[in-house]
Amino acid sequence: MNHDMPSPAGATDVVSTHSVFGTPCWVSLTSRDMKTTEEFYGAVLGWDWRPVRLGDRFRIALSEGRPVAGIAAVAGMWRMAVAWTPYFAVRSADEAAGRVQERGGTTAVGPISLPPGRAALLADRDGATFGVWEGELFTDWPTWRRAQLAFVRLHTRDAFDAAIFYGGVFDWASDKPGGVEVRYEGEEVVLRSEGDVVARIESGAAESAPDPSVRPHWQVHFAVKDVAACAHAAERHGGSVLSLGADEAVLRDNEGAQFTVVSRRAR
Repeated sequence: MNHDMPSPAGATDVVSTHSVFGTPCWVSLTSRDMKTTEEFYGAVLGWDWRPVRLGDRFRIALSEGRPVAGIAAVAGMWRMAVAWTPYFAVRSADEAAGRVQERGGTTAVGPISLPPGRAALLADRDGATFGVWEGELFTDWPTWRRAQLAFVRLHTRDAFDAAIFYGGVFDWASDKPGGVEVRYEGEEVVLRSEGDVVARIESGAAESAPDPSVRPHWQVHFAVKDVAACAHAAERHGGSVLSLGADEAVLRDNEGAQFTVVSRRAR
């Protein structure tokens, strides 16, 4: 659950989900053990850590002093999966949760009040988990997008169907100021906010039938200077390398959470 959204520093510079909506605004990792999680991601992604008011099971990850992700070491205690989850900015968490249910998705947690906003943990109709956040974002939100988070990608059985589902929930391609642009590029649905690619949806070739073997999930992609070095560090610290290319590697951390690193030059 998104209990580790950093609070804004000052009211005058606050960016709100009412003016920026439908785009990923935060990512959070549910883990089992904070110490090993800190050691792993410190070694692989160079992160430092900041405590939050909720206690020792929660941290904010910092890259070069900037908040990039939240960590919640509650997977065992709350019987949750060890996994990365993206959160999307919405004008109303309650309305977004209602739209998800109307379209055949489910609500796992919330919506609940987490000052300075409201949050919910949801799943689409194919089971892919994601969160929504309503309220204030931290002041350097555009910098967060460009600091280390490259984008999030939905691996699903039918990209076209998924785009319709999420478009209805998040008002994608709505012509409203601050919204998300949606384009079909090659065999992917590509989403842009203020010119930046923020999300991709893929399911294979457009002419192929939906793949029943795909377990739908959102994958977080972090931009790094050296993909190979991250892959080697992951292996040295108890993780594994699922695939490795010149500009991208799919990694699994020491507790099983999957994520991707991409070269900054390939973004």
